Order: sequence, then structure tokens, then C-alpha cells
Amino acid sequence: MSTRKRLATRIGLRPVAVDTHDVGAFRGVIGRTGVVRLVLAGSVLALVLAAASTARNPATSEQALIPEDRVGVVVLDLSLSIIDQDYAKIRRTLRRIVAEKSSIGLVVFSDVPYELLPPGTPAAELKPLLRLLETPRLGPIQNPWTQTFRAGTRISVALELARSALERDAVAEGAILLVSDLETAPEDVPALASKVAELERADIRLSVVPLAPSSDALSLFAEYVDEGELAGFTQGAPDAERADAGAAGVKTPLLLLVLGLLAFVALAAHERFAGRLALPRPADGGVA
Repeated sequence: MSTRKRLATRIGLRPVAVDTHDVGAFRGVIGRTGVVRLVLAGSVLALVLAAASTARNPATSEQALIPEDRVGVVVLDLSLSIIDQDYAKIRRTLRRIVAEKSSIGLVVFSDVPYELLPPGTPAAELKPLLRLLETPRLGPIQNPWTQTFRAGTRISVALELARSALERDAVAEGAILLVSDLETAPEDVPALASKVAELERADIRLSVVPLAPSSDALSLFAEYVDEGELAGFTQGAPDAERADAGAAGVKTPLLLLVLGLLAFVALAAHERFAGRLALPRPADGGVA
């Protein structure tokens, strides 16, 4: 035993190496271990980076409110039947459209419609409108339409204006997103059915974000649009859940979980096949 190792043993330190005259026989093993260690370390790094990228871009369980391949018109109900509590969902819906970076137009309506933005407008232009729809801490909501614009409800005339705007601007494949409590006037029901049929013939997709509608109103629109186009609504859900339903839901991140598991497997493989060789210590604590 060398003087250095004897000294290390006396003061309780573990030697850092073992003398051997056969070190040349280990060169092949050392080389293979280095390659395995490099491959496994690279695999772990790649898996961690892939998992981080997946975590930053989670997949959503809902399709975009305005299809990416279409120019949409948002048709927003601001009639008297829209109560203060509905504005929370309206704001969430508009923020989601802004986040999706959709190309949109905007029609607001009561018993008469009004075009605020033409089709093809960047969704970011909705941001100023959000400030007008904020709920004050005290008193009812006050916005430019509160006293002079909000009256009864005629959804058919709003859909007609949205369709006309798409045709005026020569939009080949359009979409209309109706944000409403769906409570239209009884005399408007036949005209509404006719306008929905016209949209279908013109290949204009109609989607609906219901604002806490009655069962009768929801049943009426269930005849006009597919169930998948009734966005952000769960039958029988409490009001708070309905208010949050306008935001995109996030799927269980299966890919993230798989990548994380593979990273742990790669780490375990590294420790198993590329770890340092562990030699048993002599029973007396010395070094041979």
C-alpha cells in the first residue's frame, strides 16, 4: 500500500483510485462506457427539452372559436336580456378570440344590428371593446349601447348583416360566431330559421357561444347548429362553470407524461450501464 493511501485510510478518507497492473485490459470497456454515457446523456437532454417544449404549448380540448382557415364575423348580443353576469363570459370569449389571433369582423345587435369592424380585421382590435364591457364595482354596466341601443332581440337581422358583410368583402369561406343568450323575439323565429338555412347554402359556418340560455332557447338552436358548434356550454352546469367554459380547455398532457417517463428511464439506464464501478471495501476498512 502506498504512503498516500495509508494516510488516507488513517484519517478516514476513501481512496480515489485503485492501483492495478492490468489497466490496459480496461481500455475497451472504458471506451464503450464513454460512448454509452454520451448517448444516454444526449437522450436525457433531448427528452427534457422536448418535454419543456410540450409543456409550453399544451394541446387544447376545444377547437378554435373562429376556424383558422376562415374569416369570421363575431355577432355580439347587447340587448336588454343580457344581464351583468353575462358580461364575464363575453369578455372571456373575446379574449380567447384575441389569443387565437383570428381574422374577424364584429356586429353588435339588439333589435337592430350595427357593424363595428369589417371582416378581415385582426382580432387584436377587439381589445378596446373589452374596456367598454368591464363590470363596474358599483352600479350596473354603462357602455355606449346601454341606454340608446339595447332594446329587444332579433337575431335574424344580425345574422343577415354578418352574411352581407362577408359577401360584400368577397370572403369565399366565412364563419359567424354568435355570442348571445339566444332569446330572440317570438315573431323572429321563422326569419331566424330562414337565415340559418341561407348560411348553410352559402357555406358559412355558424357557431354559437350561449350566454346562460333558457332550455327553450337552447333547444331551438340545437335544431339549427350541430352540438359541436354550441361552444363553451355544458347542459346543467352551474353558472360559475358556464362563465369559465368560454376559455379553451386543456387536454391531459399525455405526450408530456410520456416524455418525462422516458427521461427517467434514460437516467436509470445511465446509472445502470454507465455509472462508476463500485468495489467492495475490505472488512477491516483498509485498502488492499
